[in-house]
Amino acid sequence: MFAVGPHAIDPRALEAAVRRDGDGGIATFLGVVRDVSGDGRPVLGLEYEAHDEIAIAEFEAIAHEAIERFGDVRLAIAHRVGPLRIGEIAVAVCAASRHRAAAFDACEYAIDALKARAPIFKKELYADGDARWVENAC
Repeated sequence: MFAVGPHAIDPRALEAAVRRDGDGGIATFLGVVRDVSGDGRPVLGLEYEAHDEIAIAEFEAIAHEAIERFGDVRLAIAHRVGPLRIGEIAVAVCAASRHRAAAFDACEYAIDALKARAPIFKKELYADGDARWVENAC
């Protein structure tokens, strides 16, 4: 399951999409909009834009790479676009595997690769009325 869109992300749906009865580990990462920027400025919210089809193709490539690196893992990745408020989930990655180590490793690999490679763009909206596009950081 790979998605980019304006709708709220349901982490439990992502987990259900990747889980099998033989899995002993499911690792989920949620990137949530926080109220302060990396430089300490108060933030009111974020806006995301994406090249949806290219981003989804990149999510699929990342999932294939995770299988090559960590074995029998399944990934689900979802990213919001549009305006988001403080506390809302912006991105979710869920990895499932027979063993917890592979699930953790695949989940971490996927979020780091996504932030480095996926064509998703973030604008921070500051409390002082200013706004700026910021680069993803891994």
